[in-house]
Amino acid sequence: MAVTDEDQLARAREALDRGDHDGALAGIRALLGSDSRNVEAFALRYRIERDRGQTRDAQKTLAHVISIDPHSDWAYNDLIRLLFESGRRGEAERIARVALRVNPDNATAHELFGTILSELNELPSGEWHFRRSLQLSGPQPQVSGNLALNVMQQGRTAEADHLYRQASEAAPDNLRILSHWAKLAEVRGDLPRAIELLDRAAAVTSDVDVNLLRSRLLIRERRYREALDILEPFHDMNGDAHLERGRLYDRLEQYDEAWTDFVEGKRKLAAQAGNAEYQREAVATFFDRLKRFFVRRNFDLLPKAPRRPDVPQPVFVCGFPRSGTTLLEQILSSHPQVRAGGELPFAAYFRNLTNRLFPNDGAFPENLSRTWTADGHYVAMLFRDYYLARAEQYRLLTPDRRFFVDKMPFNELYFPLINMAFPHSRIIRVVRHPLDVCVSMMSNNFTHGFNCGFRPADVVTHLAAMSDLVEHYREHLQPRELIVKYEDVVADQEGTTRQLLDHVGLPFDRACLRFHENARYAATPSYAQVSEELNDRSIGRHRHYAAQLREFLPQLRPVMSAMSYGRLPATD
Repeated sequence: MAVTDEDQLARAREALDRGDHDGALAGIRALLGSDSRNVEAFALRYRIERDRGQTRDAQKTLAHVISIDPHSDWAYNDLIRLLFESGRRGEAERIARVALRVNPDNATAHELFGTILSELNELPSGEWHFRRSLQLSGPQPQVSGNLALNVMQQGRTAEADHLYRQASEAAPDNLRILSHWAKLAEVRGDLPRAIELLDRAAAVTSDVDVNLLRSRLLIRERRYREALDILEPFHDMNGDAHLERGRLYDRLEQYDEAWTDFVEGKRKLAAQAGNAEYQREAVATFFDRLKRFFVRRNFDLLPKAPRRPDVPQPVFVCGFPRSGTTLLEQILSSHPQVRAGGELPFAAYFRNLTNRLFPNDGAFPENLSRTWTADGHYVAMLFRDYYLARAEQYRLLTPDRRFFVDKMPFNELYFPLINMAFPHSRIIRVVRHPLDVCVSMMSNNFTHGFNCGFRPADVVTHLAAMSDLVEHYREHLQPRELIVKYEDVVADQEGTTRQLLDHVGLPFDRACLRFHENARYAATPSYAQVSEELNDRSIGRHRHYAAQLREFLPQLRPVMSAMSYGRLPATD
């Protein structure tokens, strides 16, 4: 009796259920020999490749399934997950967009796309897709938990608490929900509630992530040795746990151990992000093109948008990550006329808009020459209105405030475009001793700046490149900026605060000196620091890592000179 395709498929499934991968693969090969487009056979092969950790093969199999059946929701969804989890975020975003064009009612694709957008700091858009997923699929605790995390990052902590409560009632043992809910309680200053939630999570698992959160609560109480005792027994830690333990070693003055954890943590985070590499040659080439195009003559030819008096205006707080931008945003947003916007990704999109508007005129920035003629002057107003439309989406254009803060790291890269859109807006550039910035960047997880933050050499190279570019802009463009040293804020809080407010055009308000009482959640690694009174603990931190930083000093001395930093002990 002949064996049918249905029989072959059933036998392959049975073998796979028994864990007999080789037997299942034999059946799959036989089945594909008679029907090379059998989607169910490819689905089984994908399961085997996924279980074996053959991620690339699994991705190819899913792509093949989609080529056979372009309406296969499950294949799109699993491919998005695999790409996202392997660090190929751009490809995951592209496939998610295709999946939603093919089927706008694919609830799982909406959830996945919401996660991708949230990672890109497109928080309102991510929120919309989470809510759409819930509309299509009904209550889903995991989706509600993702939505709660999203609105928490937008600063709506009470709403996030309500969503976490709903999600936890539906899935009381969900570790991820309990952990993020505990983080929310910590952010809101309710440490007893955070401990209670972590105790519930610990009853489910002894996972290092739970202990990482528990250690952070102890850190908030300055119980550093107890926090370290929680983490030290773990050997197989993820990148974030290594960074947390490294920061604890730093607090306890065990600096060699701290640096070892910083380097290992960043190595693991880079691997998690798909072996993220800093493309230094590509960055150098791009920066050279920016400097060649944005010279005084060309800049004077670029159109400038008139101010729209009907809406609050952006204040751009720029600087390298870990230079003090969150602190200055916290100070400014403590003023009753200023709202905190956080890290807004809008200015970087001006580059994409230019390339879309002028696809036949070369690449950015050279294609901006199209704006020199009268029929291209509209681009400056397009930049302005695009930015403000996105700000409205983020709920920043409320009539009760005159200004909102945009503190996106590396926004200074786009100073010329910001000046086209907002020639009257104020720019505040924060600088901090470059060696302290290097140490702080190595001790915290972030993905800004062309993947520059994973390795000390890349941090230094990008810091030097950005400093050189900014100095070029200062010479040719003369932006309306105020340069503020982090160390000056600490040394003379009131004087620097008055200078900041005067630059923005606001009267002095003593609430800005009590910025640590500002109840908003700053969704950056600095959220805990800006809830404390000003202190000098982070000044001169680089001295403890003189040996680790010594090889980078020749590269950083010009940067220190440009920023008016003298030769401190670690540079001798």
